[in-house]
Amino acid sequence: MKVLIRWTALALLVLTVLVFARHPFFWQHYFVALTPGEATPVYQPRELVPGGNQPPAPRESPASESLDINGLEQAADYAGTHQSRALIVSRHGYIVFERYWQGTRYDTVSDSKGLARILTALATGAAISARKIGWPDEPIGYFISAWRDDPRGRITIRNLLQLSSGLAGSTAPPLRTDIIADYLQRAAVAQPGTRWVDQSSDPELLAHVIELATRQRYAQFISQSVWRRIGAGDAWVWLDHPGGAAHVDEGFLAQQGDWIRVGELLLTGGKYQGAEVIVPRWMPEIMQPAAANGNYGAYVHLGAHPTPGVTPYVTGEVFAVEGGGNRLWLIPSLEIAILRMGARTQNWDEASIPNLIIRAARDFVPPAARPGADLRQLVPNH
Repeated sequence: MKVLIRWTALALLVLTVLVFARHPFFWQHYFVALTPGEATPVYQPRELVPGGNQPPAPRESPASESLDINGLEQAADYAGTHQSRALIVSRHGYIVFERYWQGTRYDTVSDSKGLARILTALATGAAISARKIGWPDEPIGYFISAWRDDPRGRITIRNLLQLSSGLAGSTAPPLRTDIIADYLQRAAVAQPGTRWVDQSSDPELLAHVIELATRQRYAQFISQSVWRRIGAGDAWVWLDHPGGAAHVDEGFLAQQGDWIRVGELLLTGGKYQGAEVIVPRWMPEIMQPAAANGNYGAYVHLGAHPTPGVTPYVTGEVFAVEGGGNRLWLIPSLEIAILRMGARTQNWDEASIPNLIIRAARDFVPPAARPGADLRQLVPNH
């Protein structure tokens, strides 16, 4: 009996080694994720996204940009009691307010979570401008040879941008070592453009298409088309295996404060500090409401339609880029960008921070008091 137990234990050990050897990165992340006290997995392997490594935007006082410091402090109090790491506010291209918690600073590198999706949307515009991708409604079967004669090849670039590919969700573990192979095996469960689902497959397939179209690594292309050009610091993208595909929904490691640069880029129609980074005609495409869900554009929440039971924004002119608990709120009419970095918390009110800051703007006029105010002037066809 003891001999049988020893041989069984040896067989299990050999099996464990073989399984680990076949998918070492999956199991590395799996066991780290289970380790008590670890907030996030160790994102390895990584690929460098070279940045411009320029200083942050100039800083100005809130008063010089017509913002009431009391409202900003109230917003910081709310952020501080909800496990935030950073709250940064910019207006007219200036950083006007900053608060940091948990020992972090502007240049603290952290996981951006789903904020990184917006880089994929911006890079898509750059690829179209460079004529590497024809147009937003181009079928992805033109790029993915395995789907050239497959009905799933009719999924378009726009469908991926608007989370409406129609692909089935995954029943596999969340940490995989060949994400593209997994996505290419998924069945179509709805016609493209008719079903909106928040799932990683769509932005990560789009990153794959960008690589195929540009013949460049995803990290290289987003660096040269966006990240380096806005002066952001060096960043890293998490890969499914060495030399493999980029994760988009998590594992983009960057200086947390650099996301306020992205906010400025979105607010100014594709310009950063006066220089054109993304062609202006692409920016309305990002804000175009999805046919399957009018509350979302290209990885951007359009705040014009309040959710029942949820505090509404004080103006419909609020857009939000969301990534886990991280938020980048944009108010184009006031030229204000608000960045909150931190974890998801209970009793979180999505509108509290932006509403306090919007009301702190001395030139804010509530919609009811502003004749003719209409979000459709900012977002076509909304």
